[in-house]
Amino acid sequence: MATVLVTGATGFIGSQLVKALVDAGHEVKCAVRECPAQGKCSRLACIPVDYTRDFEPDVWQRRLAGIDVTINAVGILREHGAQTFEALHDRAPRALFAASAAAGVKVVQISALGADERASSRYHLSKKAADDALLASSKKAVVVQPSLVYGPGGTSARVFNMMASLPLIPLPGAGDQAIQPIHIDDLIRAVVRLVETERYLGQRVPLVGPEPVTLQRYLDELRHSMGLGPGKFMHIPAALVDISAQIGQWSGKGMLDLDTWRMLQRGNTADPGATRNLLGRAPKPVSEFTSPWSARESRTSALMEWLELVLRVSLAAVWLVAGVVSMGVYPVEDSYAMLARVGITGSSLAPIALYGAAALDFAFGLGTLFLRRRKFLWIAQATLIGLYTVTITFYLPEFWLHPFGPLIKNLPILAAILVLYELEKR
Repeated sequence: MATVLVTGATGFIGSQLVKALVDAGHEVKCAVRECPAQGKCSRLACIPVDYTRDFEPDVWQRRLAGIDVTINAVGILREHGAQTFEALHDRAPRALFAASAAAGVKVVQISALGADERASSRYHLSKKAADDALLASSKKAVVVQPSLVYGPGGTSARVFNMMASLPLIPLPGAGDQAIQPIHIDDLIRAVVRLVETERYLGQRVPLVGPEPVTLQRYLDELRHSMGLGPGKFMHIPAALVDISAQIGQWSGKGMLDLDTWRMLQRGNTADPGATRNLLGRAPKPVSEFTSPWSARESRTSALMEWLELVLRVSLAAVWLVAGVVSMGVYPVEDSYAMLARVGITGSSLAPIALYGAAALDFAFGLGTLFLRRRKFLWIAQATLIGLYTVTITFYLPEFWLHPFGPLIKNLPILAAILVLYELEKR
């Protein structure tokens, strides 16, 4: 059994690797930015590292004492602040690889399919630079090149399940982009096997599913596995996808940026022979990615990814329309008359109450649309609705009997706010 240092040990792939290695009897040390209070790494030896600054081999040498194998599982799909492709994919890994070579430590580098001579995206180019440096400096190294990785908790699974669950599924271009996704369970099993074998040293090893599929077929099979029936597809012209990718690049938001769009256009396929050899069987096809007993959970999670947005937009519309109506669309004198029945009168107090409430409605509407952290917003909205409901019940009780139900509608609105509040904890 080996002592294994796993970098990025709390990430999607890294955390699964830690569990699998421990289950296989290996001793594991977790190299992470901050040692977690919970999770597998909280019960194992934890080494604080900073991939945005640890660019010298000397920094890594003392961390490798007693280590037999290093697995580099650090990776990002988009840059954010100091977390750049150059830092996390190239400079810090190069330092780790140099220190590992000097110490005689075996390295398993988790790269990406497409990080080769045809690479054009900054993501692939940064991965390739580190891969090349590793294979040039060490004979005890293997570069793992997984295709698109699917698994519970993974960003890829979340995005593609969400897309597959839409009533009308948007497809970039013809939707014929070739991909060969691999399930996280197969990827982890193959990497653990690479830790335990010397067979593929000095090589790049593609890890892929059993066969290439088009993006449209992939989404259709995911949809079928979630029990949602046949999908209806809408083809988006490539020119519009280009514009969307540029906006995503500029804003840092959205499903596509220029890098991911280029990678999707290029395709992502390879010979599954090495994957079969490492697993001792064929890798899982897409049709088996979601098991029958987890289909409902996957379906609910996928639907909530976009239904949450629908809920937020509709709630924001309620607040914004209420603000517009209160500003004068509804007769102001009638608004003052209702305020007077509540006890708010006077040439200064009544306008402050009316227009202040309208401004608060606007603020709630805009916050619902644009705030990134909304936990306290939901509490404030529910509190205000509760206050309005109690006040109107005592001073304007006839609204409970109005045929349009202006007060009873507060109940589903409060329920919607409760759902959004709970979803905020995800």
